[in-house]
Amino acid sequence: MSEACSNFHFPVPEILENALVKLVPFIIAEHAETFFSGLEDSLFAYLPWGPYATTEDYVNGLIETRVRPDPGMLLFAVFDKASGALAGTIGLLDTSPVNLSTEVAWIITLPAFQRTYVTSNATGLLLHWVLDAPAQGGLGLRRVNWKATTANKASVGVAERMGFRMEGVARWDRVLPEWKTVENGGNGITLREGDRRPNCIGIDVVSLGLCWDEWEDGGRDLVDKVMSRR
Repeated sequence: MSEACSNFHFPVPEILENALVKLVPFIIAEHAETFFSGLEDSLFAYLPWGPYATTEDYVNGLIETRVRPDPGMLLFAVFDKASGALAGTIGLLDTSPVNLSTEVAWIITLPAFQRTYVTSNATGLLLHWVLDAPAQGGLGLRRVNWKATTANKASVGVAERMGFRMEGVARWDRVLPEWKTVENGGNGITLREGDRRPNCIGIDVVSLGLCWDEWEDGGRDLVDKVMSRR
């Protein structure tokens, strides 16, 4: 069992894979250094956390303090099977066994593997696991969420290609750290005088959803078609 996901609500498979990529539980000792060595600060532009100065900062600032203690969170390492290289991460957050829901999260595809089949196939494998019925090897959840800042059009585009439906925009939903700039995803609206966090921009967040009935009514086939593209 992975150090990063030993507290997850559901049993975690040792591997999720197809012909192109494989997902394995992120293990700090095996994956952190390699993954961190491929990171660029720009990959954190739209995220409310990061970038990190060292591997230790990444592990302590994200995995040990956020992912590992929370049973609703899970992190996978993504490998490109053609090269054998670690290509990124993907995972889940806000997983609820009561409401049978979760959110796709922690998606960081390293630069060498962007605009390839990696992100779509990693996402597709994760969707199969969470939305397929238990008899098919899945968790049988009813709903999967996807959230992204309105400025992150690439993330929203991936979600829509995978069958997620746009459900709304939460305005001023999050406040980013001081080192994030407006160009990196803020809504660009001037803050009022006397704001409590005047050096921190706010972002509007797009919410998308994919539900079990849509999955059964053509959603699974759509995802499989996207995953088959090279």
